[in-house]
Amino acid sequence: MSRYASLFTGSAAETPTKPDVPGRGSYRLLLVDDEPNVLSALRRAFHAENYEIVTAKDGNEALARLAEREFHLIISDYMMPTLNGAELLKRAKRMHPQMIRIMLTGHADTGAVMGAVNEGAVYKFILKPWNDDDLRITVALALEQFDLLQRNRSLQQENTAKGKEIQQLSRLAVSNRSQLAIMLRKRGLLNDAQLQEIYKLQQTRKLPMIRLLLEKGWVEEKTIRDILRKDLLVEEVQLAEFQVATALTELLPRSFCERQWVIPLKLEGRRLMLAVADPMDEGLLEDIRFVSGLEVQVLMADMTAIAAKIKDVYGAASVDFIDLESVVSVSDPLDTIEVVIEEDEEVSLPELLRSTEEPPAIRLVNAVILEALRLGVSDIHIQPRTKNVVVRYRIDGVLSDKIHIPHHLYPALVSRIKVMAELDITERRRPQDGRVAVKTPLRMVDLRVSTLPTISGEKVVLRILDRNAAVHRIEELGLNGHDSERVLHMVNQPQGIILATGPTGSGKTTTLYALLQHAATPEKNYITVEDPVEYLMDMAGQVFVRERIGLDFATVLRAILRQDPDVILLGEIRDAESAQVAFQAALTGHLVYSTLHTNSAIATIARLYDLGLRPHVVASALGGIIAQRLVRRICSDCREQIVPDSSLLQQLGAKFADPSLVTYKGRGCGRCNHSGYRGRLALYEVLVPSDILRERISAGVGLAEIGQLARQEGVGSLLEDAVDKVKSGMTTLEEVLRVLGAQLD
Repeated sequence: MSRYASLFTGSAAETPTKPDVPGRGSYRLLLVDDEPNVLSALRRAFHAENYEIVTAKDGNEALARLAEREFHLIISDYMMPTLNGAELLKRAKRMHPQMIRIMLTGHADTGAVMGAVNEGAVYKFILKPWNDDDLRITVALALEQFDLLQRNRSLQQENTAKGKEIQQLSRLAVSNRSQLAIMLRKRGLLNDAQLQEIYKLQQTRKLPMIRLLLEKGWVEEKTIRDILRKDLLVEEVQLAEFQVATALTELLPRSFCERQWVIPLKLEGRRLMLAVADPMDEGLLEDIRFVSGLEVQVLMADMTAIAAKIKDVYGAASVDFIDLESVVSVSDPLDTIEVVIEEDEEVSLPELLRSTEEPPAIRLVNAVILEALRLGVSDIHIQPRTKNVVVRYRIDGVLSDKIHIPHHLYPALVSRIKVMAELDITERRRPQDGRVAVKTPLRMVDLRVSTLPTISGEKVVLRILDRNAAVHRIEELGLNGHDSERVLHMVNQPQGIILATGPTGSGKTTTLYALLQHAATPEKNYITVEDPVEYLMDMAGQVFVRERIGLDFATVLRAILRQDPDVILLGEIRDAESAQVAFQAALTGHLVYSTLHTNSAIATIARLYDLGLRPHVVASALGGIIAQRLVRRICSDCREQIVPDSSLLQQLGAKFADPSLVTYKGRGCGRCNHSGYRGRLALYEVLVPSDILRERISAGVGLAEIGQLARQEGVGSLLEDAVDKVKSGMTTLEEVLRVLGAQLD
């Protein structure tokens, strides 16, 4: 197991040798932190657990506690005066190697704990601020694994003791008296150098002669069998014809048979019928005669048949306790294949797959994904830089650096993600796209994977889609009273097309599902066509677009029109063909929901023209347009009133020129990770065409005239909705400027 494995798996490399396991109520935990409020928070996290809790305010006090008594688990902060967490856990390891060691850190920089990790001093590290439920589960799993490791170590000791006799017997049967190599030399199939090498190798490795010969590949097994059968008249047997009595397995242990390639077949009186791979190994046969006290009748069989018969007679192989951690480690849905690629080397695919024996890449990917799910991340960016590789999380629409990874782990990390997403791991010069469903202890999510070659290496972006996320109700979308009435008017129409518009990541699909579910009844047939399916809705037939096999939006949309649908949700209008089919469906009695990438409701009409739709088709089928953007919501726990920045007001234009404008900002607290924001809300611009507006659209008038008429009918803009939400303390001027940009008066 890699020296970095414990950082990501929580596998305890050092476990106690004592077989006695304490009861759940007798676990003793040591909590170390120089901040009293953090210690109090840790205590509160475990108040409902039946643990014995001991605290220490710094590393020196913790060492004193460790000298007084034994603990099952220690949780230590990293940043502490005089003695940091890494050094403390190193010393704790020397004092009590069996104790589980967890480190808390306010920075997800692996360099901060790498010294302790290199020496195996850290079981796992947890980021501040932590989630109490996650912390409790982590500790509970660690202690359960602590128990399992002790039980399995006890089993290992028992298994080792019982295996000593078998190993000694196997060694006794390792003979240097097989004449097989000499016979092959006499027939010119081996030369003198090979003969000398094979005997020297046998003395070193203590393996049967025939096994070493076939490993070298100097002579084929078929050739050896032909010589033994034709020239030496050794009788060959078909093992499949024999039914071996179970009692015979007591004569020769399984490990002996597997090592020497022999299998007992039949016992008649004092004569044992035995199939062997090398009938010329007189030393082996003499050992069997001596140990069993029987006469031996030797038959010959090939090694594949002997191995299969051993499995058939002795049953499944026993548990191998060489790597206990692999036996008891927590099951991980992503622990399948790890692939490592050296960037500047040309290597074959088999070589790449053989280089995946080390677990850190798998554990690192798991850690990155689980941390993202815990923090509510929408996108994961893995980007190589000059000094290290940074993992960036998009939280509430804003990217921030969270984890720094050493460069030597990066090739394996990228390859692991590619294998998960079924991408070509040997292709590093072209962009690739894929997807993978991931089941984690938290929940099951879909990941959309995109790779992009850059001068520093491949950049990987993973979009997280939680299909099990709850669909919002219309009342929860944050629409103002006037816009809410317009939206309800849209969804109550029997036919037409309703478009949600905005850039990628602006919440369009969330809005459409809220509209779709609002009036959903069993009396209607609902069908969605998406790439990928972002929400699960039992009432609807949901289709996953797969363009690789020709299953694109237009093809599926034409097919579902023959499924007698009442309501259709089309994930996106991407081209002229899908636009034509969607609007045709809206004109023929269906209610259609879809999305477009445009900047405003009015600009959507121009985009529809660009897609080749005629003005009268747009005017007739268009049920409404919802343009939207997402801004971060001010944290309600630390919100405070502030004096607005005059420069920000100036950049946002005349709409914000009110001198009495009251603004708010989040001070930053533990609930919002000290960002001042928690969650997001949408800014809306809702357009429901009136009869007059439909007439002007059908006449093909310019956008300026359509926009002027829409404003006269009371259609508000995104900026006006932003003003209302800033005044109500829901978001900040900085967020409005970030999302909508500077405005001209």
